[in-house]
Amino acid sequence: MTSSDSPDNAAETSETPATRTGVAAMDWAAASADPQYRAAVVDLLGALAYGELAAFERLAEDAKLAPTMGDKAELAKMASAEFHHFERLRDRLAEIGEEPTQAMEPFVAAYDGFHKQTAPSDWLEGLVKAYVGDSIASDFYREVAARLDSDTRALVLAVLDDTGHGGFAVEKVRAAIEADPRVGGRLALWARRLMGEALSQSQRVVADRDALSTMLVGGVADGFDLAEVGRMFSRITEAHTKRMAALGLAA
Repeated sequence: MTSSDSPDNAAETSETPATRTGVAAMDWAAASADPQYRAAVVDLLGALAYGELAAFERLAEDAKLAPTMGDKAELAKMASAEFHHFERLRDRLAEIGEEPTQAMEPFVAAYDGFHKQTAPSDWLEGLVKAYVGDSIASDFYREVAARLDSDTRALVLAVLDDTGHGGFAVEKVRAAIEADPRVGGRLALWARRLMGEALSQSQRVVADRDALSTMLVGGVADGFDLAEVGRMFSRITEAHTKRMAALGLAA
């Protein structure tokens, strides 16, 4: 998944290794003794794995819209990075005794539905979708990662590393707006639609999976309380506004 290059990413929290307690201070061997926590992590890794596989497929499709050979090559490199992230998640699921396909299956409909509803009509919309849509998802998963055991947290943060799409998208979109300022209005509307769809998708996924929802609202892995859930989505929205500014678009 892609993420913002900005240091003001929503993933930045006040939590540091020195202040972690409970499950967040444990490794996988200790934390996974709790069956509910284990189920939540399997769901999380399954969701991430299918998200990375879907991102790979989407970037490969977006490359067909690229205006130059150089742009096609750049997107192909990013797609390769997304597939490598998928492989790491798939291998981790197998390592802990879970069948990767089964772990991913509950999230196929949500991801495929999101991508169907937000299919870009051109090259620029594809770039904005990758930069804005994927970054919202990355912010959400980074927030959750702060409450995970040390082994799972390290893996999740590694696969959320920016594949380079952030800087690439900003450069291309800003250049397009400079060449034709009318493009900015259309892309701003598109980005706002992506924001709404991405947040709705995240909420649906969590609501449909008991273990994940328990992790988010409390009871597993030092989860958030309901007030913290609200603050979390506020941080994600703030980060989205900053990304829009980086693209030269109105939030």
